[in-house]
Amino acid sequence: MFIRKAFVSSLGLFFGLASLATTAQAQFKNGGQAVELKLPTLSQRASTTQRIGITDISINYCRPLVGGREIWGKAVPYGRPWRVGANENTTISFTDDVSLEGKPLAAGTYGLHAIPTADQWTIIFSKNSTSWGSFSYDEKEDALRVNVKAQPAEMQEALLYTFDDVKPDSTTATLRWEKLAVPFHVSVDVNSIVYRSIQNQLRNTGGFSWAGYDEAANYLLDTNYKLDEATKWADRSIQLEERFDNILTKSQILDAQGKKQEAEALKAKAFEKASGLQIHIYARGLQFQKRQDEAFAIFKTNVQKHPKEWYAHGELARMASARGDFPTALKEMNLALVDAPDPAKPGIKGLIARLEKKEDINP
Repeated sequence: MFIRKAFVSSLGLFFGLASLATTAQAQFKNGGQAVELKLPTLSQRASTTQRIGITDISINYCRPLVGGREIWGKAVPYGRPWRVGANENTTISFTDDVSLEGKPLAAGTYGLHAIPTADQWTIIFSKNSTSWGSFSYDEKEDALRVNVKAQPAEMQEALLYTFDDVKPDSTTATLRWEKLAVPFHVSVDVNSIVYRSIQNQLRNTGGFSWAGYDEAANYLLDTNYKLDEATKWADRSIQLEERFDNILTKSQILDAQGKKQEAEALKAKAFEKASGLQIHIYARGLQFQKRQDEAFAIFKTNVQKHPKEWYAHGELARMASARGDFPTALKEMNLALVDAPDPAKPGIKGLIARLEKKEDINP
């Protein structure tokens, strides 16, 4: 037993001394690492995840400490592969295909390494994600390499990964340690990935209801992507159950395709099938799109058809508010409050409070 413990301790000492961040990784004072037991480590484990579209990007790593050391060029030598963390491989996972600094990389989990210099870093994505650090790193297992620039940054005692500059189709993953930041850009072809995902979802329970196909068509409409396919999905939704929602969706797709006359005819048909509340919600959507004149024209028609409904009083209040007639707006909004469903009452009370301060409640 003594021989085994000595061997384990020596093995741990070897890895500790060979490490590029020695004191931040040693578990025991003699430099050894625990092998048989689960014990606390100085470089504690962390993970961070960012979703772009429906694609998850996850980094799992251990966080070495600066601990008063000179890091760059010393504890982490220049020109040699480094695990960009501590202990076992730092890993990065992508649930879908991505691009790193403009270069394609397939979905999967990769060992993350880097070759740092004083200025430019080479970020390495290795097909081997299960090794200990970079000791057994093999260039032949590289899936991708990209070159990036290191940047001065605020002091960071424990190594940290962040996702910055998050956009609908991209983000920047950044390693931060000591007074350095090393960013690399990750982009995702969101529309094509979501399109393939929708196709698969429509083969499951989502494809058995009008709502599934309507949501699918609306996504393509919102992103102006594959509008011919959006039309097919809208038609399939209408075949399953003809409703105001899916007829309106198809009219909007036709409008986006420049088929204005067909679009207007279908829109009129949709309005014939709509309830007053559905029309109210549609008009409110126009307000949020800053198409207030169109919204008010629909409000007027809706009030004529449904003059006693609570939402009609709300529409009258909004139109009065827009022209600065706050007494009328207050009167109508209080009438809306009387018959509104319970879930709507808190919002209406908030609007009444604003009107009492003579604040316009539009959009």
